[in-house]
Amino acid sequence: MKTTLILATMAFAVTSFAQTPAAKPASAPASAASAAAINTETLAGGIVVVHTLRGKGESPKAENSVKVHYRGYFPEGVANAGQEFDSSYKRGEPATFPLNRVIKCWTEGVQRMQPGGKVTLTCPPDVAYGQRGAGATIPPNATLKFDVELIAVMK
Repeated sequence: MKTTLILATMAFAVTSFAQTPAAKPASAPASAASAAAINTETLAGGIVVVHTLRGKGESPKAENSVKVHYRGYFPEGVANAGQEFDSSYKRGEPATFPLNRVIKCWTEGVQRMQPGGKVTLTCPPDVAYGQRGAGATIPPNATLKFDVELIAVMK
């Protein structure tokens, strides 16, 4: 469906350009920014899910356990921007856990994925660790980003 929409829009832009040589196809979603917008969801609580690779199969439910690889870091525009605070990749082993036993951002965001998919989650403080933070690593009221790869859903 999305491929059809993009192709139809691109065809319209090419047709419009051919009819009016001075026209600029700036509104055609051919840019990377437009493609990202098509693959972006904003959920309750301000959670932003950017799908970087769509998976296949059934999405997990909150009561399922999941097997994931991930990288957690601080977003641009905050203290420690870009600094990684956790990574299953660096440990060389995916993490497995019940989806309803992690921060709300993960519970909600990972349910939007399918096995084999990859997303970047932006987690506002209220759906991450909030006012308490997490030890010495994550300060209170921190917005966090996670690159998540869903490997498997266990029922």
